[in-house]
Amino acid sequence: MAQIVSSASEEDLIIFEDTIAINHSHQLPQLSLIDLEDVQMDNHDPPTNQNNETLFHNESMIQHGNGSQASEEALYEDTESESEQAEDDTSQKLKITARKKEQKEKFEQWRIRNAEQISNDEIKAAKTKAEDETLSIRELMSKDKSQIISDPREYQMELFEMAKKRNIIAVLDTGSGKTLIAALLLRFVIDRELENRARGTPPRIAFFLVDCVTLVFQQYAVLHSNLEYEIERFCGEMGCDLWSRETWQKHLKENKIIVCTAEILYNCLVHSFITIDQINLLIFDEAHHAKKNHAYARLIKDFYLAADSAERPKVFGMTASPVDARQDPVQAAKELEAMLHCQIATASDLSLLRMSVSRPHEQVAAYSKLRFPYFTTLSNSLKARYPGLEVLNKLFKFAQEATSELGEWCADQVWGFALAEQEAMKLERKIERSRAGEQILKPIEQLDNELDQLRDAQAFVRDWSFGSPSFDGNSLSPKVILLHGYLHQIFERPSETRCIIFVNRRYTARLLGNLFSRIGPPHMRMDLLIGTRYGDPGDAKISFRQQVLTLTKFRKGELNCLFATSIAEEGLDIPDCNVVIRFDLYKTLIQYIQSRGRARHTNSKYIHMIEDHNRAHLQIVTDVRGGELVMRRFCEALPADRLLQGNDYNFERTIAKEEKFRKYIDPESGATLTYASSLTILAHFISCLPDASASPIFSMRVDNKLFVCEVVLPENSPVRSATGRPSSRKAIAKRSAAFEACLLLRQGCHLDSNLLPTYHKHLPVMRNAHLALNMNKASQYDMMVKPSLWKATRGCQPTALFITVMELDLPENLGRDSQPLALLTRTRLPDFPRFVLHLQPDKTSDIVCKSMLKSLPVPGVTLSKFTNFTLRIYKDIFNKKFEINEPQMDYWLVPIVKYRPIRAHENDVEGLIDWEVLDYVDQNIEWKWTIHEPNSSLENRYLVDRWDGGRRFFSSRVVPGLRALDPVPEDVAAHKYMKSIIDYSVSLYPRAREKAVWLSDQPVITAHRILHRLNWLDEFSEQQKQAKSKAYICPEPLLFSAIPVSVAAMGYLFPAVLTRLESYLVALEACDVLRLTVQPHLALEAITKDSDNTGEHREQQIHVQKGMGKNYERLEFLGDCFLKMATSISIFCISPEDNEFEYHVRRMLLICNKNLFVNAKNLELYKFIRSMGFSRRTWYPQGIKLLEGKGSNATNGTKSLEGKGPNANSEIAQKHTLADKTIADVCEALIGAALLSSRSNGNMDMAVKAVTALVCSDDHKISEWADYYRLYSKPTYQTANASASQMYLAEQIGKKLGYHFRYPRLLFSAFVHSSIQSYGDVPCYQRLEFLGDALLDMACVNFLFHRHPDRDPQWLTEHKMAMVSNKFLGALSVKLGFQRFIRFSGQTLEWQNREFVQEVEEAERESEGAPDYWTTVKMPPKINPSLDTNFASQCLSDVVESYLGAVFVDSEFDFYEIEKFFEAHIRCYFEDMSIYDTFANHHPVTHLHKLLTLSLGCSNYSIMASNILSASGMEERGHVAVVMIHGDVVANGTASSGKNAKLKASHEALNLLKGLIPADFRAQYKCDCKASDAEEVEVGGGGTAI
Repeated sequence: MAQIVSSASEEDLIIFEDTIAINHSHQLPQLSLIDLEDVQMDNHDPPTNQNNETLFHNESMIQHGNGSQASEEALYEDTESESEQAEDDTSQKLKITARKKEQKEKFEQWRIRNAEQISNDEIKAAKTKAEDETLSIRELMSKDKSQIISDPREYQMELFEMAKKRNIIAVLDTGSGKTLIAALLLRFVIDRELENRARGTPPRIAFFLVDCVTLVFQQYAVLHSNLEYEIERFCGEMGCDLWSRETWQKHLKENKIIVCTAEILYNCLVHSFITIDQINLLIFDEAHHAKKNHAYARLIKDFYLAADSAERPKVFGMTASPVDARQDPVQAAKELEAMLHCQIATASDLSLLRMSVSRPHEQVAAYSKLRFPYFTTLSNSLKARYPGLEVLNKLFKFAQEATSELGEWCADQVWGFALAEQEAMKLERKIERSRAGEQILKPIEQLDNELDQLRDAQAFVRDWSFGSPSFDGNSLSPKVILLHGYLHQIFERPSETRCIIFVNRRYTARLLGNLFSRIGPPHMRMDLLIGTRYGDPGDAKISFRQQVLTLTKFRKGELNCLFATSIAEEGLDIPDCNVVIRFDLYKTLIQYIQSRGRARHTNSKYIHMIEDHNRAHLQIVTDVRGGELVMRRFCEALPADRLLQGNDYNFERTIAKEEKFRKYIDPESGATLTYASSLTILAHFISCLPDASASPIFSMRVDNKLFVCEVVLPENSPVRSATGRPSSRKAIAKRSAAFEACLLLRQGCHLDSNLLPTYHKHLPVMRNAHLALNMNKASQYDMMVKPSLWKATRGCQPTALFITVMELDLPENLGRDSQPLALLTRTRLPDFPRFVLHLQPDKTSDIVCKSMLKSLPVPGVTLSKFTNFTLRIYKDIFNKKFEINEPQMDYWLVPIVKYRPIRAHENDVEGLIDWEVLDYVDQNIEWKWTIHEPNSSLENRYLVDRWDGGRRFFSSRVVPGLRALDPVPEDVAAHKYMKSIIDYSVSLYPRAREKAVWLSDQPVITAHRILHRLNWLDEFSEQQKQAKSKAYICPEPLLFSAIPVSVAAMGYLFPAVLTRLESYLVALEACDVLRLTVQPHLALEAITKDSDNTGEHREQQIHVQKGMGKNYERLEFLGDCFLKMATSISIFCISPEDNEFEYHVRRMLLICNKNLFVNAKNLELYKFIRSMGFSRRTWYPQGIKLLEGKGSNATNGTKSLEGKGPNANSEIAQKHTLADKTIADVCEALIGAALLSSRSNGNMDMAVKAVTALVCSDDHKISEWADYYRLYSKPTYQTANASASQMYLAEQIGKKLGYHFRYPRLLFSAFVHSSIQSYGDVPCYQRLEFLGDALLDMACVNFLFHRHPDRDPQWLTEHKMAMVSNKFLGALSVKLGFQRFIRFSGQTLEWQNREFVQEVEEAERESEGAPDYWTTVKMPPKINPSLDTNFASQCLSDVVESYLGAVFVDSEFDFYEIEKFFEAHIRCYFEDMSIYDTFANHHPVTHLHKLLTLSLGCSNYSIMASNILSASGMEERGHVAVVMIHGDVVANGTASSGKNAKLKASHEALNLLKGLIPADFRAQYKCDCKASDAEEVEVGGGGTAI
């Protein structure tokens, strides 16, 4: 084939070699531009987070109970019982548990028995109906209603006439009106089609095909404005490629033209929704894409050519150039002609075209030679610090390249973008995905190391000083300086100039945008125009809507400069501009032609930026201009009567290659399966499988030098695998395997005759039904027994320790002299909150823990003293002997000097320690008593029974007159040996006792036997209160501990204190996982589950773990509300013009329990949950070996992580059972804890961060509150100039409520009812109402939560209902006068509003100032009784919420404005919440509970909900709830969630029970409950809910 060589021509081809010197000074450079018309060109080769006497209670308080001696003795022994509750409590629990189990079993039987009776109609009625999704961008795209068809030019009519006669490809410059020719052709074809239909021929339709979604809306808007025929538009985002044949036939019948992407039409032809003979015209926009396997080419090859000539539709193509790659223009043109079965045509007289279409004045701007790429100081620092971090390699490369192209400042900004917090998370996920995809997984330590390095790099860059861009040195490249100078000339003064700067990379656009936002000229208003794909870390994320908004602003002049990528070259309708600058040169001819076509304004300029003396750049310019000339001459010279295949391109050979690929045509429908369509069909089938989370796996092997591919489908697929035929190419082998799999699926009837799956997903109305968790499901999970801090700090001999002092706030309440103790740790412990210890019956004290800032130096001798003292505490007080292993010790105990003030910033930390006590204990194992010791020495001693670990005493005084052999006095603490005082004092076994000889004349001491009570976090039980503690003992057989009484008294408290401190540490560790800074008491509350049914509000708690403090319920209530608000704001910001239904669905996907549970499980939050109270088995240290004492020879139901139980040098692993919902509830509680923690600092940033960490979604990637506003892009309607009526509305509302809007149109939108949808270009209030609803909820919950700190979540929820009810908000709307400003349509709504306003005003007049007057308002009658909503109150209440939404947006997301509104206009109604108790009781579940317990005296009832089973018992189809009374189901309800199903079931039960007197109820429902039972249920909260 001959090579086409462009020849020089003075008229058309200019050659240049001159270069330009650039002024690099701070002054504005005098730019020298070379006009391409004034120089000549050569062809060159192209470059390639009290002392009184008893310890626990006064002797006078001891009561004499009738309990057995054995049970009383148990109070003193070191038992391993986990619970210290009274027997009647245990009995009651077992009773409730048995009943609950029986109810669950009956419910499950009922659920299975009734599965077949639940019809699809019931399920569908239970779900929210949704209208077809409407893309929010349509309004914006439809605004351009310019008439283009009224005045066609001569060359357009010429090409139109050619198109009428034959298939052509119109090759015309961008902006020359190719769409007008298409519109004329459409009118011609449709007029003829109407005539044919009149004659009875089958209807046909025209398709206008485009290459991207953007053009669907753009071209539809143009055609809709210029043609009178029915037109519709479709794209993949609308799901239309999955519609049925019937749906498509309906659209074909109703429309004459369809604008869609080529993929849509291709899929319709594949599935035989339509056939090629039903199409009368195919228009290919940007026709140059028709090559290889593009959808344009596949349409022609698979369907057009396969049809008979008479059935083929007319074809019309449009392009600015047939060449979209660097290839020979003539050859490209011939290939395009053959592919589309068309002839290329252009205007015969190009002078006419040039007169109609303004061509820009082309110039070359040369910049000084660029430096070679290099690494900046920042890049070098990062490379040196993190050499093995492969995830940064791509960034290093681009940053290096940027030094040359853009300069050092821009190159460093790459790191600022890429390692910003949200972007760094992408890199983290990339590292994790990389590891997951490896065949041999790298060690987890290596992964952790890489992640740590990445976070360290993030911190390093965050702290880096980037400085400001400078024109000196290498801060900016000559290329950027040249651009700056030129833009300064353009925008130095106000100007109507519009400029587009084309770059090749998205990063470059962002960097230049960032740079010129700093150094740009004063009148330059710039933005970015780049593609919508999700880019690399640091890349700008632009939505399609943002693209359109940017172009709209550009068109209006709000923006006058765009930094654009190739997206601006083709497709998007960009207004004419004065200047186009190719900062980066084009790569192909069509890029040149299309970008040049953007400069269509009169006297416009097109600037080629090239490097000085860069011949490769010169060659590119030469090639495109020469190629254009050759292409133009080729088009002009084409004879009209030539044969289509009469050229060098052998199209038959291409078709022959296609024919060797197998094809299946379904005999029933005509649907076509090809290699090209097989992958799409297979992917669609797999996506429709139940629980289709897996993807097909393609495995490739080589057989006889050919590739053979096997595809393996997911396990739940009816066909598991298929093998394709050998092929020389991997891509073809893969398609072959997919083709064979589709054939097997069709043979098995798993694909129907249209090649659609016979499995169907329920979308989108079923989405919410699958988001709820199975409320009955629970699993066993690992539980963190000890904080990981202990294990992490072991293994070394400490040289310094930090002191945490533990002292009683009211030590006199202990009833015995005491002194503080201190905990010594290798690292400083956080500042812990004070908490309550129950020291005596009805006497408590806070324990205060103070962590010293300064560490204590610990030489070896000192550490030995600390170790001996600590181990002596364990041995003498708790009867546990541990090995001496200082490196493995978690902490040490030391006594603190009495009565010394303790301050955290204490400098003399050594002075805090009672060294005298420490030295004495170190030097003496015990105090040796002899008969010669004075009696006074026996007073106030701590004594230990040598043979019974559970017997410890505090001595009081010697009793004169009593001897060792005297009988034991009455009223003493029980012991199994009671013959004499000496017998009472000894715990030897009988045989050993016979041999023992004791002094008969030794004194007798009165003492107090110590109750072995370790859980001081819990209140005293009745049995403990009545226990006797008085004792008479002899000193000889007992061990006098070296530990002073004051230390021992405090030591007994240590297990409880340590347990709580360790719980705080575990809670803080959970927060660290989420990177949250939360106050310790809130963190612990958020993860505390103190009963089996924590979270079932108002239910009697089962298996309560006492002494754990507050559980998570209230924080969950608060966090749930914030979660709703946070996700609502984020979704609103991301898509401010989506419809309200889509908002609700997307929010539900984020906040549903299932999402929270899955994410929490992935984060392993379950191990941090505190579901076990104080345990005698696990409080003591686990790093050192237990030699003697209970637990030394048994695992006690625990397992060790290393070794064989607590005897080993290891951690104890423990399991706990958690419901899925519990884990999800804890997530919400953590959000509530984060909210309270951050609000103490005046913000909500930590709660925002918690939401991001726990929802794990692109719909909420926010790290602080301010990010919400940064995420928000103001829609056009908000920022447009306000009309007089809109200004008036803002003025009136501002006077009334005190808030003055910056954007009156935003306020106006809040008053446009959905009956109008939009008022001009202002949308209705539904989006703002969605946002305001969540904001108002948060304000109300904040008020209730803090105003009523002791109320349970059920009470809070019920009373919040009053505050956000439609009736109250409707009344408030009337009070504020909102009804006067609402824009709506319809007389019915007007009448209902008027009636409701009159009712409200009358109720207020008659109330005499009562704040609850609104509860007496009678609602207007409903127009449709089947609807739950009264339109009047709904409309008026919605306006309050939409107003709040508007205030929030207008104030730049200032929640303080919402709180101000609440304080000013809502709080006054709810200062006394008791007046709304009756209102709360109207809630069906609450009302049913009150009716059954109080009115009917029944306690044996339950309300249960679970997933609906299909007839097979497998597939979940929503939720069903039942009301069960005495084991019988009396009512049921179905809904999309368990909560709503319970409401329906309760409502049905109320209707059944209404009017029944107790006697009739007991007879009808066989109720034998006692009144006391019902009273107990009322205290606990009612019945049993499962």
